[in-house]
Amino acid sequence: MGVGDVSKRILLGRKLRSAQLGETLLPKRIALPVFASDALSSVAYAPDEVFIMLAVAGVTQYVWSWKIAIAVALVMAAVIASYRQTVHAYPSGGGDYEVAKVNLGRNAGITVGSALLVDYVLTVAVSISSGSQYAAAAIPALQHHEVTVATVAVVLLMAVNLRGIRESGRVFAVPTYLFMFAIFVMCGFGFVELAFGTLPQVESADLDITPEPGWDEPLTTFGLMILLARAFSSGCAALTGVEAISNGVPAFRRPKSRNAATTLLLLGLIAITMIVSVIVLAKQMGIRYVDPHHLDRLTRDGEPVGPGYDQHTVIAQIARAVFHDFSPGFYFTVTVTGIILVLAANTAFNGFPVLGSILAKDGLAPRALGARGDRLAYSNGIVFLAVMAIALIWIFDAQTTRLIQLYIVGVFVSFNLSQLGMIRHWTRALQTERDPAQRRRMVRARVINAIGLGFTAVVLVVVLLTKFTQGAWITVLAMALFFTVMRAIRAHYESVEAELAADEEDKVLPTRVHAIVLVSKLHKPTLRALAFAKATRPNALEGVYVSVDDAETDRLLAEWDQRNTGVPLRVLHSPYREVVKPIVEYAAAIRRANPRGVVAVYIPEYVVGRWWEQLLHNQTALRLKGRLLFSPGVMVISVPFQLRSSEIARERGEREESRVRPGDLRRGRVAERSGRKPQP
Repeated sequence: MGVGDVSKRILLGRKLRSAQLGETLLPKRIALPVFASDALSSVAYAPDEVFIMLAVAGVTQYVWSWKIAIAVALVMAAVIASYRQTVHAYPSGGGDYEVAKVNLGRNAGITVGSALLVDYVLTVAVSISSGSQYAAAAIPALQHHEVTVATVAVVLLMAVNLRGIRESGRVFAVPTYLFMFAIFVMCGFGFVELAFGTLPQVESADLDITPEPGWDEPLTTFGLMILLARAFSSGCAALTGVEAISNGVPAFRRPKSRNAATTLLLLGLIAITMIVSVIVLAKQMGIRYVDPHHLDRLTRDGEPVGPGYDQHTVIAQIARAVFHDFSPGFYFTVTVTGIILVLAANTAFNGFPVLGSILAKDGLAPRALGARGDRLAYSNGIVFLAVMAIALIWIFDAQTTRLIQLYIVGVFVSFNLSQLGMIRHWTRALQTERDPAQRRRMVRARVINAIGLGFTAVVLVVVLLTKFTQGAWITVLAMALFFTVMRAIRAHYESVEAELAADEEDKVLPTRVHAIVLVSKLHKPTLRALAFAKATRPNALEGVYVSVDDAETDRLLAEWDQRNTGVPLRVLHSPYREVVKPIVEYAAAIRRANPRGVVAVYIPEYVVGRWWEQLLHNQTALRLKGRLLFSPGVMVISVPFQLRSSEIARERGEREESRVRPGDLRRGRVAERSGRKPQP
């Protein structure tokens, strides 16, 4: 096994057979942290964004925070109820994309696909950037290095996911459950202290907030509506990731739809409870929180706190106050929150590759995205997502507040089209269904989807109005770009398919086959190529040599005559020492002389066993094949000649095949390799 193979096995683990796909399916206890970590992790930044938006008009507007939390919770409940209908109706894993494509047409499906692709990339960028901010807050040495920390985190997540969905689920399950435990314990202690009147204040409670210019006057009704709409749209970031379960139904164990619906319900109950609890508790503890770029608006006794003030996140402030007599509780909460923000990106690493494979199957994305890797994961999609997310992190300097403005536009576009598609789905099904019980169930499902459409449509309008000029236009532009690219890919595949369609003309044989064998020296590879060319019995056969040195040419001609190969040798003189161009021009000239014939070019090639040997051989052959492949009517045939070093590669492959791996005896593979049938 070579160095590259060893490194790959260490990174990814041993290969899995296609028949082992069932072994990678997830039970609910693993599926919950795998697919829900994104939605749950939003508890770490959605409350922050709500308070930042309300702080625009001063701390007095924090009175609306709990009402905004309730509004976000209602939207989340409606969306989750709607998606429970989707996973039952479309369990194949296409999720929003399949619903829109089947019920609203291809363009609607492409729109949803582009929106989800953008959202998945932003999910990774936002989650990892937020996690790097927590890491920098906990470890001062990491401050001002958030971009590097985020990039390393993305690469590590990519490596873990390349090992397969089940392995990544096992790795991420414990931190996700620890995060849930930490938030519930923190909020539980806080509400107990609130009930007994001993609830402490957070560290920023003694500060005041200066409103932004233009917001320092008493708000009109219209101004208040704008402020609440901006805060509500920021709080709706908590809904991102909800759709991931509907896209990942095939990853669940059977019964897939029921397990996915149950996981969705658990996600909804946990996420709603957590976000409402954090926002209510933060308000009761006197939180003061502003945009990290506007810390000068925080004042103490009328004086700005200064640029050196370290504004901790909402959860960090609550945890420090609640666990004021138990510092391990604070550090535990902050640590698992930072970890879950990093792991939240894992939801996208599971959803994006699956969606990419479905788009590839439909001809809307490169077919490479539909190929499974050694560990049965869609490796190309995982790598592509990681590269796109790292690019965003570097462009936006890993600043969550800047990235959050791009967020949730895409996901709410997919929400709306999905709900509209489900309404049409149930309406179509009701036209043929006659069973009263089934009709009642369908009518109930249609009402649920209609309510979900109403909520998500309102949110989408609010988000576009409040965030478009603040960066959401970039998301809209990215969606349009993905839409255009997918349409172009689809058009290309359709054009190629039409061009490759067989017809009656394909049965016509060529009138003449003119074979030429490329000659560099008269050695074993050349003689083997000549023998093989003779065996094919072409109409004409000749050797072709490109002359760049007269002395070498004379020696070759003398040796050719002496050996008497029975094949004429044509010498192409190249005064400018080019080798590829004369051969290409000569093959084209033969083809022009006989347009209904073909030219067969036989190229002797060395087969070597070491990677560095490949750099020393076959370079001219590679360039020549690259040019000849574009020549109509020219067939390129490689004639391999195995050097002794090629035995190394062959023996390495045989050792790899015969090596006994853990579990092979139990699966009967040892007996298969020995040629015996496994015992029953």
